[in-house]
Amino acid sequence: MRISTRGRYGLRAMLELARQFGKAPVLMNTLAQRQNLSRKYLHALLTALKSAGLVQSVRGPGGGFVLARPPTEIKLSDILHAAEGPLSLVDCVADSRVCNRSKRCPARRVWRDLSGAIEDVLDNVTLEAMVASGVKKCSRIKGQKKEHRATPRGR
Repeated sequence: MRISTRGRYGLRAMLELARQFGKAPVLMNTLAQRQNLSRKYLHALLTALKSAGLVQSVRGPGGGFVLARPPTEIKLSDILHAAEGPLSLVDCVADSRVCNRSKRCPARRVWRDLSGAIEDVLDNVTLEAMVASGVKKCSRIKGQKKEHRATPRGR
């Protein structure tokens, strides 16, 4: 699985909106400038995020975009699903019908478990946590990875 620019830029836009939560709506042009994104690309992202119920547009003078829910209630998995669709390492994890070997494939269980582990991490990180802790949350996740790797296999 590789997160595309769509997922990464969608997260950047959502983080910017989370930083402005409770304040005035953010104009699309302002958001595009702050995050160095093309207005056209950002429009497509905001449309997907709006369809997923993550952002709202406010029309009229003083309008722009705001989060549809508090940053405490928006998980990274919500954002990436809205921007990317299903987050599976291989297609057969999301839909077993794409491969006639899915039911008897020993590798599929590994891909499913690994995809599930990724989902678990994304489900446990909110926008608020990312804004509040900045890089700290990311380093904690990396630290957990190192601890896991340091555990001897088979014990």
